Amino acid sequence: MTGIVLALSKGRIFDDTLPLLAAAGIRVLEDPDASRKLILPTSREGLRVVLVRASDVPTYVQHGGADLGVAGLDTLLEHAAEQPGGSGLYRPLDLAIARCRMSVACRADFDYASAVRHGSRIRVATKYTHLAREHFAAKGVHVDLIKLYGSMELAPLTGLADAIVDLVSTGSTLKANALVEVEKIADISSRLVVNPAALKLKREPLRQLIDALEAAVLARQNGAPR
Repeated sequence: MTGIVLALSKGRIFDDTLPLLAAAGIRVLEDPDASRKLILPTSREGLRVVLVRASDVPTYVQHGGADLGVAGLDTLLEHAAEQPGGSGLYRPLDLAIARCRMSVACRADFDYASAVRHGSRIRVATKYTHLAREHFAAKGVHVDLIKLYGSMELAPLTGLADAIVDLVSTGSTLKANALVEVEKIADISSRLVVNPAALKLKREPLRQLIDALEAAVLARQNGAPR
């Protein structure tokens, strides 16, 4: 592909990125919910948006399928942990969107604090196996990790796991399933990531786009009209 390719995932990240692009003078010209297209034109000449799964954004950027992308810090850290020597992606900007936190949660009747304190071996369900392993290893806690991709809350309820590591926003889903948040691992937000080779080859247009998005983020943080 020629020009600049921006990788986005449908859903909250896409919706939260649109106002930042608009503040940078860029409109996505087709609605992804109304179109079957996976490559969307924008109002900026030479800039296109490719729609990929959230977990695939860093892979597309790393291997040159896109020049830059927007992904949650959770996705980026897990992706980097899976790569020998890390992903090598350039992360120039915290977009401060899609904010949430990565936490440990369990059933209210499971004494997590006691289990951790006494060195018990606990079963933890998560799709973030690398991040969970690093977190519990740093605490000296022995864990058996169970990789799941959806309905994480079911794992403690069915006895599959003692606890889960997952993203938490309002906590309403945990509460609805009689789970409690017992430990925060990290604050999460979405970041702009750039392919280092693309930044060298397309330095001027990419730098302009990065700077425009940074100005949009600062304007939002300072309460400027959007």
